[in-house]
Amino acid sequence: MKISAAEAVVMEALWRREPLAAEDVTADVADGQGWTEATVKTLINRLLKKGAIAAAKDGRRYLYRPLLARADYVATESQGFLDRLFDGSLAPLVSHLSQNRKLSADDIAELKRLIAEMER
Repeated sequence: MKISAAEAVVMEALWRREPLAAEDVTADVADGQGWTEATVKTLINRLLKKGAIAAAKDGRRYLYRPLLARADYVATESQGFLDRLFDGSLAPLVSHLSQNRKLSADDIAELKRLIAEMER
């Protein structure tokens, strides 16, 4: 399932706190994005059609909750990123980051820990 960057903003609001009504999602994301309530509702409807979220009737409104797990979304997006920019390989990404951004001692220690963990 392909989630646009704008739809991902709505998903993040639902992953943080669910279920939410459309007005709650709007309150969480609209100002930061410069969106109107209509824009947020359009994004919610797109996510409903994609099956990324579900709606449950609550009186005169609907409450929305994610059906797509954040971990699954991150895994798919991460792999797509690696595939598009680094032919699916992690080493060139790490090399790129180390050449174009100063890695902190904490970053390096964490990378070493991850490598040691993967070698076990």
